[in-house]
Amino acid sequence: MRIGISVLTHAGQSIWENGLGQNVFYFVQLLRTLPFVTGIVLLNCGDQSSVAAEAQALADGLPLVAPRDLDEPPDVVFEMGGGLDVEWLDYVRARGSKVVFFCCGQPYVGLVEPSVFARGGYFTRATRCDEIWTLGKDRVFAPMLRTLHRCPVVDVPFLWDSTFIDQRAAALDAAGLRFGYAPRPAGRDGTPRGLRVAVFEPNISVVKCCMVPMLVCDRAFRTDAQAVARLHVLNSVQMQAHPSFAFLLRSLDLHYRERVKLDGRHDFAGFMSQHADAVVSHQWQNEQNIVYLDALYGGYPLVHNSPWLRDLGYYYPDSDIEAGAAQLAHAARHHDSQQERYAGRARSFLATLSPRHAENGSHYARRLLALTSNTGPGRASC
Repeated sequence: MRIGISVLTHAGQSIWENGLGQNVFYFVQLLRTLPFVTGIVLLNCGDQSSVAAEAQALADGLPLVAPRDLDEPPDVVFEMGGGLDVEWLDYVRARGSKVVFFCCGQPYVGLVEPSVFARGGYFTRATRCDEIWTLGKDRVFAPMLRTLHRCPVVDVPFLWDSTFIDQRAAALDAAGLRFGYAPRPAGRDGTPRGLRVAVFEPNISVVKCCMVPMLVCDRAFRTDAQAVARLHVLNSVQMQAHPSFAFLLRSLDLHYRERVKLDGRHDFAGFMSQHADAVVSHQWQNEQNIVYLDALYGGYPLVHNSPWLRDLGYYYPDSDIEAGAAQLAHAARHHDSQQERYAGRARSFLATLSPRHAENGSHYARRLLALTSNTGPGRASC
């Protein structure tokens, strides 16, 4: 079976720009473990002759080809990292290939926010594919996707691997920096110094936004000023002049005490190795996020509201700011003494997400074989 996966290349590309680029190469890792997959081609939807530098080791040996330059279409085409030309998809389906839209982004906001906020998005013909594959975080939107795209929607396991974070950690180590949580020095009262908290939400959607984490940190600070030494809000400098964001910022005791720093975009490992030792996050209907897994891998306190990770990190439900603040304060007091157990449990969980984990390989193999054994059209009635 030959597999094609769409990627979007552009100048100056980095694997740390978004989670989708990493999702693609974790999928590639898994496909390489399947004995019936005889070839993988990256379908180039961009303008560069190579993938991001950090991904080149995982892409070694894989051709990067514009779809129309292929001599023969793959047996299965995944629209994943870049949008594919609908006429070409019609052609490959007419030749007997199957087309899967591997939906990694949250599909509801992808439809709603461009309309509500009058901004651009990517839209193409809904009826271009035979199946849609989604991750567990988007299971609730399966009825919407079935109705819109008129084809079956199936769940596949979320994949994660330490390849990219290890690669970045090695580069940091060569520069004299260390990725991974280190116990904090004790203050005069014998307790560890306050946590330097980082908020990594991208702030381009309501799905992952910094507002709740900022309030969680401020509530914890007002309860115990020793809990938070510093708050770094990444991906936020572009919002500082906006009236609603400025109102929120000025309302914080952390801001009044000059403990908030607004910043731009940084890669996770590079920033944590220099400026922070804890992460506070918030999501809405997007519980599977790579930054959470990178934080757990590094042993950092992760204060989060992801039900998927309810038993890991420091969990608070929904948008319960007081519960989140209590978890942050608890981490500030006790994480150092519990760090070894915390990291061990996290590593055990992360191993189950590996592209090389047998159960993940079995699940994807069954889905591929079921897809290709169905020679009829993949449409469901609307």
